[in-house]
Amino acid sequence: MANFKQILFFDQIGITDIDKVGGKNASLGEMYNQLNPIGINIPNGFALTADAYRLFRKENNIEKKLNDLLLSLDLKTYANLSEIGKKARKIILSANLPAVIENEIRLAYQFLSNQNSIENLDVAVRSSATAEDLPTASFAGRMESFLNINGENQLLDAVLRCYASLFTDRAIKYRHDMGFAKIDIAISVGIQQMVRSDKGASGVAFTIDPDTGFQNTIIVNSCWGLGENIVQGTVTPDEWMVFKPTLHNENWNPILKKQCGRKEFTMIYAEKSTSAKNTIINTTTLTEKQKQFSLNDSEVILLSQWCDTIEKHYKKPMDIEWAKDGLNNKLYIVQARPETIHGKLRKQVREIYKLKEKGTIIAKGIALGDKIASGKARILHSPQEGDQLLEGEILVTDLTNPDWDPIMKKSAAIITNKGGRTSHAAIVARELGTVAVVGSGDATKHIKNGQQITVSCAEGKEGHIYDSLLEWEITEQDFSQLPMPKTDPMLIIADPERAFELSQYPNQGVGLMRMEFAVSNTIKIHPLALCEPEKVTDKAVIAEIKEMIGDYTDSKKYFIDKLAEAVCIVAAAFYPKDVIVRMSDFKSNEYANLIGGKYFEPHEENPMIGFRGTSRYYSDFYRKGFALECEAMKKVRNQMGFLNVKLMIPFCRTIEEGKKVISEMAKNGLVQGQNELEIYVMIEIPSNVLLADEFAQLFDGFSIGSNDLTQLTLGLDRDSELVSYLFSEQNPAVKNLIRQTIQAAKRNNIKVGLCGQAPSDMPEFAQFLVEEGIDSISFNPDALIKGIENILEAEKINVQ
Repeated sequence: MANFKQILFFDQIGITDIDKVGGKNASLGEMYNQLNPIGINIPNGFALTADAYRLFRKENNIEKKLNDLLLSLDLKTYANLSEIGKKARKIILSANLPAVIENEIRLAYQFLSNQNSIENLDVAVRSSATAEDLPTASFAGRMESFLNINGENQLLDAVLRCYASLFTDRAIKYRHDMGFAKIDIAISVGIQQMVRSDKGASGVAFTIDPDTGFQNTIIVNSCWGLGENIVQGTVTPDEWMVFKPTLHNENWNPILKKQCGRKEFTMIYAEKSTSAKNTIINTTTLTEKQKQFSLNDSEVILLSQWCDTIEKHYKKPMDIEWAKDGLNNKLYIVQARPETIHGKLRKQVREIYKLKEKGTIIAKGIALGDKIASGKARILHSPQEGDQLLEGEILVTDLTNPDWDPIMKKSAAIITNKGGRTSHAAIVARELGTVAVVGSGDATKHIKNGQQITVSCAEGKEGHIYDSLLEWEITEQDFSQLPMPKTDPMLIIADPERAFELSQYPNQGVGLMRMEFAVSNTIKIHPLALCEPEKVTDKAVIAEIKEMIGDYTDSKKYFIDKLAEAVCIVAAAFYPKDVIVRMSDFKSNEYANLIGGKYFEPHEENPMIGFRGTSRYYSDFYRKGFALECEAMKKVRNQMGFLNVKLMIPFCRTIEEGKKVISEMAKNGLVQGQNELEIYVMIEIPSNVLLADEFAQLFDGFSIGSNDLTQLTLGLDRDSELVSYLFSEQNPAVKNLIRQTIQAAKRNNIKVGLCGQAPSDMPEFAQFLVEEGIDSISFNPDALIKGIENILEAEKINVQ
């Protein structure tokens, strides 16, 4: 190999060489040398050093011109930013590469081509700033990359354009925003063998959840063709959520969740030209390919294992770009940088946003973060219209790219038709802390320019855009100095989408996960309508079910997979702490509201004390539906490896019913004691308390449902305003039953907890439970901190 002075090949580069080749190239060299030998595929390449850029500036005598130009930038309004950027780029593009640089590029390119036995190797040419990809800032996307570069002339043109991209409007603005304006930032250029993902797939992966900072998951996004479509937010990608703790265990499936994106476009190679521009084109993805996943499960797992290894090597969360070669079907890592937004310490003070009123939803998409914003909608079609957006208005557009960055900073919220959780709009919104809903599909059609709207990301992973300005409230939860009490504080969870965020609160696990929330909000279809579809006769309902289950040929598997997915996310979030999942506890009127439910559910005058809970599970009427619930829980425990999941039976009226349901579960493969399976029972009927010792012989633990126990002890309907004033867990009769339950659990050496609002609302009730020796108390998320404070105070009093 020639003795290069301006070029370093990847095998000569390590992570300590950022000053020489920038963050991107230093990382590629590091991985090529350290991780390629252990089986992680990194395409080879070389880097034109930062010193080469400085030599280019010096020999063309353009340093003073550029500095003078940048000094004339209006730093208050940036009104002349576009003019300054255009002039700076023209200065660069009018200059010539020094002969020594040009010759070395030609020689290095020939060497790389020969290494691959190809006359002119297709390469990717990427800018790499010397301050790029630092843990405090990322220039990613601010400067240019050029793909499918072929031949020496195209390569030289691409290098010059990379130099010019140090002066794009967005790059200039970003340097000022990040305080780098006075730092001598040079640019290195990376030249790397192209992976033929134009015939395969590509995408990005985060080794941390990009929304919550939850560290035990890897998020993989993928689309057909070149990955620029994901970075630019042009497509809604496929997404997989992968669990790190079981990733390297062959006995468990680590894929928690997968979602098939629309993948609207496929970026492929264009016809060859002498210029580095227009070397790629975007084509519309065929309908059948839009419906197919762009990776199979084994590829996702292998890719995730690589990402996990990369994260461990760098000892920090990483943002990784990958590609699958469609010719040899191999996966490759093409970039890796530190994750700059969420790779930080967990917050100890949380702001909780909550809507105070309901409104009309006019659009919805992927929610980023958990905040709410409102204001006037401003529909823009290009960054050139950015002056129309006033400070505090809501930006509504088809998609964004880095040219939008200065505009996005002015907006109170961002809404896009296209893009996923790792698109440009999503990344910038997180960086800015701005409320955003991406991948809405058609928000620009349903939202009028100037319309007053409310954007809510505080209702789970789905973001809602409401017509008009709605009221909301913000409450703070501070747990920075909060010690953990002896009595276990646990969470009540209905929405699995909040699990990663809630797991970072002080807790000892989940005392109650309501299965019915996942059924009504994710599955939406009555389980018997999936078991016995022939009984559904309404054509509109049949069409709705078909639309919901999509490509599932077995409609029952749709129910099993979706329910298992919801439970797995919660189990993963709190792993290895206990997660107690209550089997479905719909009343017949609630079941009837599910799609297809009217064909199966009886009419009851008082469903609250009717056909609910355990009595459904072993009945000929619902046995098939309960079997689906059991299959989902078997998948969670036996395939996914979440042995921290315990199951709980609601509304079990008699000992005989308890025996029947345990037997029914065993028939469906959920055998008590097998594979560490524990089955709890809800204590919510006086008969449960009166026969507590007998119930303790059947079940592994008790969970007191204080709401139902109170209403059934006092004989009142808790939903009736006429008698609501009588409803109180503090009633001596109710407290006496709770006391008896705790004592019975202690006698029989089983765990006992309570789920309800009272211990957070009433310190004296928390004190009563602590005095009686309850093992755990479960709270709704908004009541957790207050509940813990009440327990701590009660434990202090109890000691005294």
